[in-house]
Amino acid sequence: MPRKFQIGDQLPVLVDRIVESYYADDRTRHLDRVHLPSRRETIEIVQMLLELVYPGYYGRQNLTRHNVRFHVGELLPKIAEKLYEQIFQALCWAREFEGCPQPDGPACESTQLTSCDRLARERTMRFLERIPEIREMLAADVQAAYDGDPAAVNCDEIIMAYPGVLAVTVYRFAHELHVMEVPLIPRIMTEWAHAVTGVDIHPGARIGRSFFIDHATGVVIGETTEIGDHVKLYQGVTLGALSFPKDERGRLIRGQKRHPTVRDGVTIYANATVLGGQTVLGRGSVIGASVFLTTSTPEQASVRLKDPDLQVATRDGAKTAS
Repeated sequence: MPRKFQIGDQLPVLVDRIVESYYADDRTRHLDRVHLPSRRETIEIVQMLLELVYPGYYGRQNLTRHNVRFHVGELLPKIAEKLYEQIFQALCWAREFEGCPQPDGPACESTQLTSCDRLARERTMRFLERIPEIREMLAADVQAAYDGDPAAVNCDEIIMAYPGVLAVTVYRFAHELHVMEVPLIPRIMTEWAHAVTGVDIHPGARIGRSFFIDHATGVVIGETTEIGDHVKLYQGVTLGALSFPKDERGRLIRGQKRHPTVRDGVTIYANATVLGGQTVLGRGSVIGASVFLTTSTPEQASVRLKDPDLQVATRDGAKTAS
């Protein structure tokens, strides 16, 4: 007979203590407020977008030229409906957070603000209209992965198996919404990709065409990073902030350029760290593995650490070479 555990008489006591903790600190609760986008629904949107931009690889398979139009005609309205609802919730959440008493009603209309409903409809349509251009960017990213990895068999393998390509794909969705000033949803998207792939790309980063992250795990790309075309990163690369400026009250100053600029054609090898909003890697530069860099480089620069002083001995210590 399976064992069971009963809280018993302690149940009301524990309930009271937990609920009291809600009231004691409002930073970790969402009570007495109406609007909030759904993390689950947002992830479902990402998965449906993957099916849309990579037909035949995600979701429904066995698509043909004869039925793909029907497939897209069926899938696109579902994405549109879900995306509109989540954008609407996010916009209302932001206004509610800022103190609007009825963000989806006449109270905000009277302050000359465009309704959340109208903004959500406009931004949903703008995003959907951008899908052909997003697919064009993704095709260049997939080709960059194939061209940059001699172990790649073909583009099918890259789309279905490469975590770096998945992370960049989700980033490109999220970046479009970020540019449209849709709150919260872009971060949910990229942090889901972060959890799945180990690649942390802020949706605010600006990344050019033909971008490839080889091996992927541990890469961090900060919010104000700018990356040109034909850039390749390896695992463990960090494009981060050198410091976090604060105002006279000790609060972080937001909105400043804190992360590096990487020009066209740069390659950054494994575990390199490049920091600072004023740091610019010149076109065609190569940054070696494990380099820690806080200064700019000229075009076509090669930056690497000195060779370490290695000593190799046999296990009995009889012979030593360096």
